Amino acid sequence: MAVGADHGGFALKERLAAELRDRGHAVTDCGTHSTESADYPDFAHAVARHVADGSCDVGIVVDGAGIGSAMTANKVPGIRAATCWDVSSAQNSREHNHANVLSLGAGLLGENLALQVVYAWLATPWGGERHARRVNKITEYEGRYLRGQR
Repeated sequence: MAVGADHGGFALKERLAAELRDRGHAVTDCGTHSTESADYPDFAHAVARHVADGSCDVGIVVDGAGIGSAMTANKVPGIRAATCWDVSSAQNSREHNHANVLSLGAGLLGENLALQVVYAWLATPWGGERHARRVNKITEYEGRYLRGQR
C-alpha cells in the first residue's frame, strides 16, 4: 500500500505507516518526510499513481482536512478516493464505492480514531455485484472525459 501526507498529516502518516508495517503490510512511503511546509497535491498524486499503475493495491493520503488530497487523487484515472471521518464512512466507501484510496484529515481525526478508520477501511470488502452498476458508471463517466467526450 502507498501512503503519503503533507506537513499537516506527517505525524499521523508516520504513525499509520508504522502500525501497518507492524501488522505485516508492505508500505510504500511517498512522503513527506518532515513537518516542513509541503504541498498536499504532490503527495496525493504520488500515492494515486502507485495505485493506478498497480504497484500498490490501495493508498492512504493524509492532509489537514482530507478533502484536497481526495480531490487531487481523484484526478488520476482509475482512482476512487474517499475522505472518511469515521468507521461508517470508511466501510461505506469500500463496500458501496470500491474506494481504492483513503483520505484522512489529521486536523479533524484523533490518532486512535484514524487507526480505527484505517483498519475498518482495509477490512471491508467490496460489495461487488450489488453496487457494480453504479461504480461502473463512475468509471464510464471518467472515460468519457479522458476521450474528450461529455
